Amino acid sequence: MASLSSAHVRGGNSSLLEFPKLRRSNYGRTSVSSVGFRVFASQAKQEPDLSVTVNGLHMPNPFVIGSGPPGTNYTVMKRAFDEGWGAVIAKTVSLDASKVVNVTPRYARLRAGGTNGSAKGEIIGWQNIELISDRPLETMLKEFKQLKKEYPDRILIASIMEEYDRGAWEELIDRVEESGVDALELNFSCPHGMPERRMGAAVGQDCALVEEVCGWVNAKATVPVWAKMTPNITDITQPARIALRTGCEGVAAINTIMSVMGINLTSLRPEPCVEGYSTPGGYSCKAVHPIALGKVMNIAQMMKSEFADKDCSLSGIGGVETGGDAAEFILLGANTVQVCTGVMMHGYGLVKKLSEELKDFMRKHNFTSIEDFRGVSLPYFTTHTDLVHRQREAIKQRKAIRLGLQSDKDWTGDGFVEETESMVSNQ
Repeated sequence: MASLSSAHVRGGNSSLLEFPKLRRSNYGRTSVSSVGFRVFASQAKQEPDLSVTVNGLHMPNPFVIGSGPPGTNYTVMKRAFDEGWGAVIAKTVSLDASKVVNVTPRYARLRAGGTNGSAKGEIIGWQNIELISDRPLETMLKEFKQLKKEYPDRILIASIMEEYDRGAWEELIDRVEESGVDALELNFSCPHGMPERRMGAAVGQDCALVEEVCGWVNAKATVPVWAKMTPNITDITQPARIALRTGCEGVAAINTIMSVMGINLTSLRPEPCVEGYSTPGGYSCKAVHPIALGKVMNIAQMMKSEFADKDCSLSGIGGVETGGDAAEFILLGANTVQVCTGVMMHGYGLVKKLSEELKDFMRKHNFTSIEDFRGVSLPYFTTHTDLVHRQREAIKQRKAIRLGLQSDKDWTGDGFVEETESMVSNQ
């Protein structure tokens, strides 16, 4: 089934531009995933339902394998579907994999309560200097086709990235869509290696490039498109806004944070160390979770203000290892939650733990669906100026209560003793 949608861009004093496109939905249903932030706690006691429909894509739960090593080939993606993940985003592909050369080691970890390299302490940070897929595009496409043949009702999303070349983007889209994937995620956010070729974060940090590339993509694509945002930018809402205005159905945030994991205090060399040298890489794991929540909150507020009447979706990413971590993203307005580093640390079976813990949270609050609580916490964020005003008003009210009655007309017969006590100064 096909549905016609259009998106608009308005920049400065320029006239309104329209980017119409035909979107294919594999499920033939209207999506209810727009960021509307309406909350309805169900009255009857029902078993929580984790299923979601996002941009016409139906998933058994909101947990999505984030693009990276957990989606690098047929074997691991099949494992993800078998374990019960709601969707899988494959590792990013491009037209010419021969340009992608990875190194080893390419990961480094940060533990709590110890210096870098310590074998003790909980892992709270993870850095990678890994690039996108180094496997031939044709090989990945064959595996996409095989997965869709074996799992026709499961959601497979292709993460794509190309150099600054319209023809290359269009060719990549054509070839990837022919494999039968359900949606595309545009990697505008890889912080290392790829920006050297004007790819990844080099696009996501330049709003003019985001607008241009999204225009190319959305004029060509026939499946839903998400744009993956980089946190390595002053205001993440700017590229997110442009991506949505130029036709993307959703945004995902955040990708990894540019970082230097640390210096080995014995060898005096940086980590991860490759032949004595290193390069800044992407930081993930639970240490980035509060930063990710802040960025998702910023995007969600923007979407609520400017795209509430559109079928736009938000995918939260960053440090998810528990159902509670996922609930926080959803409470801010996320439709889905992506996990990558968590799978690398805990395995594909993590989805069962995430699902049960999220259901426990829902039972505690009598929520029976994800939409029951999506976005419920967002209205409680405000400005510091407003916090000062709210606290002043609250203090005034508390003082008024302590002072007791304000007028003789307020005395009552039933509460006379208590009312008297409320006005005694030396309790």
